[in-house]
Amino acid sequence: MTAPSSVPTVLVGVHGHGRWHLENVARATRAGVPVHLAGICDTRPLTDQQRALAGDVPVTARLADLLDAVRPGITVVSTPIHTHAELALTAAAAGSDVLLEKPPTPTLAAFEQLALDLAGTGRACQVGFQSLGSRALPYVRGLLADGAIGEVLGIGAAGAWQRDASYYARAPWAGRRSLDGVPVVDGALTNPFAHAIATALAVDGADGVGEARVELYRANPIEADDTSCLRLVTARGTTVAVAVTLCADREVEPYLVVHGTRGRIVLHYRPGRVRLERGGRVETTEHPATDLLEDLVATVREPGRPLLVPLAATRAFMQVVEAVRLADEPAEVPPAHRRTDRSGAHPRAVVPGVADAVERAADGLALLSELDLSWARAGAAAARG
Repeated sequence: MTAPSSVPTVLVGVHGHGRWHLENVARATRAGVPVHLAGICDTRPLTDQQRALAGDVPVTARLADLLDAVRPGITVVSTPIHTHAELALTAAAAGSDVLLEKPPTPTLAAFEQLALDLAGTGRACQVGFQSLGSRALPYVRGLLADGAIGEVLGIGAAGAWQRDASYYARAPWAGRRSLDGVPVVDGALTNPFAHAIATALAVDGADGVGEARVELYRANPIEADDTSCLRLVTARGTTVAVAVTLCADREVEPYLVVHGTRGRIVLHYRPGRVRLERGGRVETTEHPATDLLEDLVATVREPGRPLLVPLAATRAFMQVVEAVRLADEPAEVPPAHRRTDRSGAHPRAVVPGVADAVERAADGLALLSELDLSWARAGAAAARG
């Protein structure tokens, strides 16, 4: 079969993170990647800027209509979490391979059903964990295999970002655990910091996880968590602890730290920077990443070629999502331990000291309730009660 000269690609969901995908398709086309935008599906009209980026491609409110008109080789799904499975399957059933944003589904049962249904279509599905396309991952795994830091004691992860009230007002599903009775699971661990969990599991090479202990907190008036942590043991026996917040008093770009008996490795997975600390010496290296759309284009042109992040590779992550979904409701950070920053265009909840706390949790493989944080101790007790 002759490979197509350029793979027609449609984007489902152009607002929010979909804007990044719109720009990324344009970037790839300019860079000479054999891919081009062929259509957009969204229930809301495009802005003038989005239309300028999209050109004169067709825009529809129903994916089925767009698939009939365009017959794309790739469908990028960047829509609310609880709509992922239906849209991905619709595209695959029409003969399109899929780039599906993370998390692939809000529940483990839905994930298993999606995997089964997609297998029946014979189409490829890449999940949008861009950090898993980084060459830093095989580099770190190679260091561990060579015993660079001795025996692995555990993997910690931390991240602290600042998100104001507009972040939760951007869509009806934002900051929700469910919407109209349908699971959404849009919390700090499962959406903005999902890469931290997925990357930690990928570094470990885990194909599954055991029981996870989860603590969820909220400083914002939302249903889901904006500050949270978990600790689990992977199928390989590795302890993984993750602590994150969207209510930071200072920002901490997310990172992993692999603790060993003779040193440690710090991975800042967004820029692909690896810091190896051992024997009193520090070595820092930078590693590029392969764009996941480009990787999927290569598979479309060479059917059967392995993907960087196939759906099956995200099952362990989905086990963590399920643990978060089934965890106790988030405990409110008491008013005495939070403040409101009104210096920007929108108010922002801040938990003083939380950036230091998530770093300490990653360093000690600890839960927030195990640190000297009165709001976390109280919150954990409330959640258990």
